Amino acid sequence: MKHKDGKPFPPNKNLWKVQVGLMVVVLCGLSFYLGGIFCSEKGSFVTKEVNREEETPRGNSAGSLQTKASSFPECSADYQDYTPCTDPRRWKKYGLHRLTFMERHCPPNFERKECLVPPPDGYKVPIRWPKSKNECWYRNVPYDWINKQKSNQHWLVKEGEKFIFPGGGTMFPNGVGKYVDLMEDLIPEMKDGTIRTAIDTGCGVASWGGDLLDRGILTVSLAPRDNHEAQVQFALERGIPAVLGIISTQRLPFPSNSFDMAHCSRCLIPWTEFGGVYLLEVHRILRPGGFWVLSGPPVNYENRWRGWNTTIEEQRSDYEKLQDLLTSMCFKLFNKKDDIAVWQKLSANSCYRKLDNPDSYPPKCDDGTEPDSAWYTPLRPCVVVPNPGAKKLKLNALAKWPERLHIAPERVSDVRGGSAGAFKHDDSKWKVRAKHYKKLLPAIGTDKIRNVMDMNTLYGGFAAALAEDPLWVMNVVSSYAANTLSVVYDRGLIGAFHDWCEAFSTYPRTYDLLHLDNLFTAESHRCEMKYVLLEMDRILRPNGYAIIRESSYFTDIVATMAKGMRWSCRQEDTEYAVRND
Repeated sequence: MKHKDGKPFPPNKNLWKVQVGLMVVVLCGLSFYLGGIFCSEKGSFVTKEVNREEETPRGNSAGSLQTKASSFPECSADYQDYTPCTDPRRWKKYGLHRLTFMERHCPPNFERKECLVPPPDGYKVPIRWPKSKNECWYRNVPYDWINKQKSNQHWLVKEGEKFIFPGGGTMFPNGVGKYVDLMEDLIPEMKDGTIRTAIDTGCGVASWGGDLLDRGILTVSLAPRDNHEAQVQFALERGIPAVLGIISTQRLPFPSNSFDMAHCSRCLIPWTEFGGVYLLEVHRILRPGGFWVLSGPPVNYENRWRGWNTTIEEQRSDYEKLQDLLTSMCFKLFNKKDDIAVWQKLSANSCYRKLDNPDSYPPKCDDGTEPDSAWYTPLRPCVVVPNPGAKKLKLNALAKWPERLHIAPERVSDVRGGSAGAFKHDDSKWKVRAKHYKKLLPAIGTDKIRNVMDMNTLYGGFAAALAEDPLWVMNVVSSYAANTLSVVYDRGLIGAFHDWCEAFSTYPRTYDLLHLDNLFTAESHRCEMKYVLLEMDRILRPNGYAIIRESSYFTDIVATMAKGMRWSCRQEDTEYAVRND
């Protein structure tokens, strides 16, 4: 467990003296960490606190935890918002075409930082959920530019020491609530549990995704790293799911046919350019029967064109091009009113069979690239056709939320060794584990923990076991592991592909709890543990935790690294162990 205690935070220079907790348990060759490093031997139970000092105090015996630690210095203050793979300092090395410089470009090994990313001066413990949805501390996300540029659109307002989020936006000046109300009128499936997962491209400060949380819809808010706006950082500070990303030249890190709904509110993505590859990517990740919602140009051009610095003829042409492109890739116009237009991805095989015509554009994708391949995979100007044999892939074939959470998805059988029985076993196992975690870490289920990441999930069992708690979980599946992320989405949860040899696409200090289950066992032959742990330290908030289940082989390494990062440690048993006092 990584835990930075809840004492008042001193100025930046001394903030790293706040303790971080980590635990490890070893039982029958298996161990786990819960907010610190826990070690137990077969016949005994040993607890060890890793102190803030650089070396283990003399006379303190802790078995294998007596390892001299390497001390990691604090990064300079200009790295307080360091995002290694989307670092503006390195943008000049990459091209401007299609904004490729904003995509992931991780530094080579010799440029990797081995320091602890500091918080900004005056950083405070984040405001707790649900209050955080409407306000955050200015000093935690000290960006004045977005406040000045977007104040007339009511994205956020600075009041004293806080930013206030009134729920405004470019396309919803009357508030996001009324905007979503209209959307629900156009899409009744938003109100009955049919639609559960959504993605918002160009999310602003994630007010749309925040409003949908109250309506039972879990949204991944997506925006690129920039020098001024810090949209994703604002979203996560508010307790709303978000990741750094941009639709440019590579696929988004999500499996095909996963989201129930996609949304763009004047996100200014040129949907019809470059062969329609951006819209084709939305088509790939949207499940059959899912909805694509667009507000802003060119929708409602008849009444809005004067404010868009264009002509009505240009906007009419843009709308017709968009409609033609959507029709060609098997979308139909579902509903439209005022500034909102809704298209639905067709599930009928008859439409996709038309793509077999060699003269059709865009063409059907060949078998050269897997539909779910989505880690540094180039975008292709072709249609990813849903598997016609998948009967329960369609939106209307899934059980409604929350029933779908515990029903074995059809795609579990696509996983090697996967089956409905294996899914049920995993689901039951994580209910037991989550119950045990709550005993060890009572903060789970309270307002102290809001943003959670399962760093190497299988089927999303950990997230499912916590579904009733006031938190959300980003489920991460290794890009080198079997693709189980589609199963995660089919049960109504969210997540992303990632390679833990690299930094995650998020800002520092954005998660309250990280969970690992044999991550080092699976990845240590590829990824240096030191950098994985430093990345965990970067993305965890002060006052955060890490739960790590791992084999005892890695105990010494984790203990050493944890000590060098000022994490404190304690030991606990697994859910099946009996503690020997």
